[in-house]
Amino acid sequence: MKIVTLKVSKNHFSMRKTDTSRRKKVDFLVIGSGIAGLSFALKVADKGKVCIISKTRIDETNTSYAQGGISSVTYAPDNFEKHIQDTLTAGAGICDKKVVRKVVEEAPKQIEELLKWGVRFDKDESGRFDLHREGGHSENRILHHKDQTGYEIQRGLVEAVRKHPNIEILENHFAVEIITQHHLGELVHRWRRDIECYGAYVLNRRTNSVETILAKVTMMATGGVGSVYQTTTNPTIATGDGIAMVYRAKGIVENMEFIQFHPTSLYNPKERPSFLITEAMRGFGGILRRRDGKKFMHKYDERECLAPRDIVARAIDHELKTTGDDYVYLDVTHKPADEIKKHFPAIYEKCLSLGIDITKDYIPVVPAAHFSCGGIKVDMNARTSIARLYAAGECSCTGLHGANRLASNSLLEAIVYADAAAKDAGEKVHTYSFCDDVPEWNDEGTSHPEEMVLITQSQKELEQIMSYYVGIVRSNLRLKRALDRLEILYHETEDLYQRSTVSQRLCELRNTIQVGYLIIKMARQRKESRGLHYNSDYPETIDLKHHE
Repeated sequence: MKIVTLKVSKNHFSMRKTDTSRRKKVDFLVIGSGIAGLSFALKVADKGKVCIISKTRIDETNTSYAQGGISSVTYAPDNFEKHIQDTLTAGAGICDKKVVRKVVEEAPKQIEELLKWGVRFDKDESGRFDLHREGGHSENRILHHKDQTGYEIQRGLVEAVRKHPNIEILENHFAVEIITQHHLGELVHRWRRDIECYGAYVLNRRTNSVETILAKVTMMATGGVGSVYQTTTNPTIATGDGIAMVYRAKGIVENMEFIQFHPTSLYNPKERPSFLITEAMRGFGGILRRRDGKKFMHKYDERECLAPRDIVARAIDHELKTTGDDYVYLDVTHKPADEIKKHFPAIYEKCLSLGIDITKDYIPVVPAAHFSCGGIKVDMNARTSIARLYAAGECSCTGLHGANRLASNSLLEAIVYADAAAKDAGEKVHTYSFCDDVPEWNDEGTSHPEEMVLITQSQKELEQIMSYYVGIVRSNLRLKRALDRLEILYHETEDLYQRSTVSQRLCELRNTIQVGYLIIKMARQRKESRGLHYNSDYPETIDLKHHE
């Protein structure tokens, strides 16, 4: 299959004389407005002009959908070593130990930063933080704001960003491609950084024109890839844009085979995205049951319902395939009703709106695509393989999660690596200059009457391919079939892209197809089952004891 790192076709660049006066110039360009992008912006804003672009509203992000919380060692008997070990255990042997230690040990300081920006976490009657416990954690260490932690973090950061005079926010702006220059032809070394990033071509959705934004430093913080699948807890904007853009620019992307399916999303086939039933509910004492009421997690792991997500998701998937049922139940009816309503008010209200009183009724749940453990490869300073380009949050691959993310480590990773990027970029930004010698975007294509119909149908086909063949359980045959089907969609979409004026929907389709390809490609390369990647043709896990 010849899905390669295509550059944008020449017909999208103008050969006319560049009018540099029409270009926006900023010291820091931030693509994405979740916890990674906003915290980075706040930390560099005193060192230069910052521009944040958000494809919809600044508060419509993966971060705002995160329910459970953010992990951090806070009180004894918890300690760093326990958090480190829990992360390594969940990561199934391929976490970067130095990265794990970095993130865990820097967590308390970053929590203080969030508090300084006005983010609120729940406390008990004594004034101590009310810490939850989730699957894979050996201690209570999850700070939360009821069951809407991500929403609260987003609120606090947005308010802080809006107050800063050096930060400009461009909502309803969509990054089409990053601007890069290859200096020395073929790359001699993966990390030589012979490619530089000078900003991005950005679609202004109000004017429907592509604008050039030049930057000394660019931060990629575009979030996840959930829209590649039919059932996902991610918002529809999670189309893997940053990963696809960097891959097309010949940047390094890795570990895309490790897609985490959250074990418990609310079973409601008419709703997209799927409503998340936080893992904290299992930490609270929730019990998974089959439709006949029988418990089943004891058959799969001694930790039962508190096992890591990959184990729980596969267990549910196996039970559903064995019984033929469409969902299993999560039961918290044995817990005090007032405690359920206090800790999970949003879930209580959501379920009640569907006729389910979770204080009395079981909650129907199914696994849903939730988080990508892979992404744009970065070093410990959040630098990508492309010079002047950083990445943080779910679109990046730091080495923290390995083959399976420990619950509530993602928000923590995002802010720790945004901080690392801010420190590194803040020291270097004054050494960079703007690159005016880049072509204008030329959008001379036409708009086809059937374009939206074709895009919508192709997106549905992609979601079906990925869900049926590249889901929780995979096989060589399924992956080969997925690749064959995806190749057709790829060529059809590229042809449409070359002939059409640029639209966000078309670009998102290109990006999801590119991401789908990367997931399939890397899944086929892994000849074992590990963490979130399970291949029935290679059910064993390769012994990595000789690796450090």
